[in-house]
Amino acid sequence: MKADPAITVTGLVKRYDSRAVVDEVSLTVEQGEIFAIVGPNGAGKSTTIETIAGLRTPDAGTVRVFGHDPIGDRTAVRGLLGVQLQESSFQDKLTAREIVDTYAGLYQDPLDSGELLDRLGLGPSAGTRYAKLSGGQQQRVSIAVALVGRPRVVILDELTTGLDPQSRRETWGLVEDLRDDDVTVLLVTHFMEEAERLADHVALIDRGRVVASDTPAGLIGDAGLAQQLRFTTAAALDEDWILRLPEVSAVARDRHEFVVTGDERMLFSVVSLLGAHDIVPDRLQVDQPTLDDAFVAITGRLLDTDHTTLEAAR
Repeated sequence: MKADPAITVTGLVKRYDSRAVVDEVSLTVEQGEIFAIVGPNGAGKSTTIETIAGLRTPDAGTVRVFGHDPIGDRTAVRGLLGVQLQESSFQDKLTAREIVDTYAGLYQDPLDSGELLDRLGLGPSAGTRYAKLSGGQQQRVSIAVALVGRPRVVILDELTTGLDPQSRRETWGLVEDLRDDDVTVLLVTHFMEEAERLADHVALIDRGRVVASDTPAGLIGDAGLAQQLRFTTAAALDEDWILRLPEVSAVARDRHEFVVTGDERMLFSVVSLLGAHDIVPDRLQVDQPTLDDAFVAITGRLLDTDHTTLEAAR
């Protein structure tokens, strides 16, 4: 029998000055998965998860965390849900251990602070003041605070914003570890690469609405995006040979360089054709469509296009 969802959001609406920043959003987050909410800055992502966390009261719609209303059943939800918000900040003079110990005191059966800090790679820095920690270490303190109460689901809001590439990869590993420990993760990000790498399921939000929801591969597939194969060869190769392949939709040629567009079977067919003609291509490159490409195809605009909303302005 299938387990009940960890989070259910139905017809969620949140308005500011009569304008809907979150407009009829519906989501279902299954237990044990990483669910990513993705969209440009100001799309309504943070307002949505703040409402799920019980920090904002919806103007319409319902939110349930393991069947509990975050507003009406605040105590029950606090024991189930860990939250790391984008604007989390702590007292600069407190050490990492003191911060985690403070939050551990809010729960009846918290994790051991020392063990949690060790697990997150913060053991050697446990006695370091928050202001002296690196950006990546401060993010890990935020994760520790979100996890110390043994939550069944954790919200991570723009977790890797501002981190260097190395710290971002390390943080991705921590998120995957949470899923391996059967903690449900609701990840909020505007980094498509992050969602494509981590998420089991993705909801694309634009202008306060869910415009598509599926697995990363499903979103890319539904967008009808083709893959491209690039290669160069000085051998005698007629592009009509390639165009006759049923998996190929287009071929562009610039002297010795070929760009072939087609479906997911195109790579094998083209390489087989080249092999049959004893042609060894140079600089062979496959360009797979990405989640970023899917967002553009679905919404008709680039993810980083300026889009000011009341949420972005507050």
